[in-house]
Amino acid sequence: MLKGKNIVVGVCGGIAAYKVVDMVSRLRKLGANIQVIMTENACEFITPLTFRSLADNPVITDMWEEPKEWDIQHISIANKADLFLIAPATANIIGKIANGIADDMLSTTIMATKAQVIFVPAMNTNMYENPIVQQNISKLTALGYRFMEPGIGSMAERGVYGKGRLPEPPQIVEQVVEFFSHGKDLIGKRVLVTAGPTREAIDPVRYISNHSSGKMGYAVARAAVDRGAEVTLVTGPVSIKPPEGVKVINVNTAIQMRDAVINNFDEQDAFLMVAAVADYRVLEESNQKIKKKGNAMELSLVKNPDIAEEIGRIKGGKRLVGFCAETENIIENAIDKVIRKNMDFIVANDVTMEGAGFGTDTNIVKIIGRQGIIEDLPKISKDEVAHKILDTLKNLLFMEA
Repeated sequence: MLKGKNIVVGVCGGIAAYKVVDMVSRLRKLGANIQVIMTENACEFITPLTFRSLADNPVITDMWEEPKEWDIQHISIANKADLFLIAPATANIIGKIANGIADDMLSTTIMATKAQVIFVPAMNTNMYENPIVQQNISKLTALGYRFMEPGIGSMAERGVYGKGRLPEPPQIVEQVVEFFSHGKDLIGKRVLVTAGPTREAIDPVRYISNHSSGKMGYAVARAAVDRGAEVTLVTGPVSIKPPEGVKVINVNTAIQMRDAVINNFDEQDAFLMVAAVADYRVLEESNQKIKKKGNAMELSLVKNPDIAEEIGRIKGGKRLVGFCAETENIIENAIDKVIRKNMDFIVANDVTMEGAGFGTDTNIVKIIGRQGIIEDLPKISKDEVAHKILDTLKNLLFMEA
């Protein structure tokens, strides 16, 4: 299943390193070529000999050791890799990469690769929940690095229970297999993605907007381009760096977003309307800052165009995927939108649930069609959600419309 795939496994210093032995064994049985890099601290938990025996390759532990063949080793490994898998990924290695620190063989090689890097965090619950660690994870996710969600259970510390356990080896291997199974299955397809919020000006200082961070839309765009699609990203104002390889159109207002989508309509095969578009705009925008007067302020609002509904009316054989953030009656509201807006399917979530909705790196969604739920996804990373959505879309794109 993984024959011919070059996987670099980075092992960091944590008690969960013993589980990685089983993981490496499973990957080898699937035909993968494994190159293990161990940090100095990892060698305190498990010996390099163990990994060398399982991977059937020399294990790298020292940046300055004599190379087995004449090559700049970290560059050579970085270039050959099809995937970097860091497990257990400690707070230390996550912090290093997030802040551009390359002071050992593992961090240096990660910096040098253009392959996908998947971190599998494992650490004490309090460490994982530390705002600095979460900020580093968010930063790396925005840059295109991927993370598996750690498991929940008993920690190495006696009596401590919580989130931070390394997922079981079969779960990690399943993620690796899924990563390679996607391949470039969207080559030849052109996809437009909308992302982020829109801003509707009240005056030169104030505007109406929402809490959308753009993370879900950017994850969809990144996943689509990784799978070979030609991607146009129409994005509202966000603080995320766009994925490499996509055509980016920056907008602010709902009308600007609508115009960008319609102007690019003809050349697309599919539209994924992920953006949180403001439903209303101010009827008359003031060209001067409105001064405070009295205890109340009244604004007259007018409805914005419904971009997904407009595309649904004219899409013909093109595919349309909607997104809806709900707080109640999720399935009923989603089915209504699918039918009313002539969508192929919709991705719905309850934004009141922890780990779902705006600003998070995870999501909990239901993929819903005209007849009900197509797939009910648990809390997983937004990158994983994006690929699940594209799996559903792919089947539609390669069948007769």
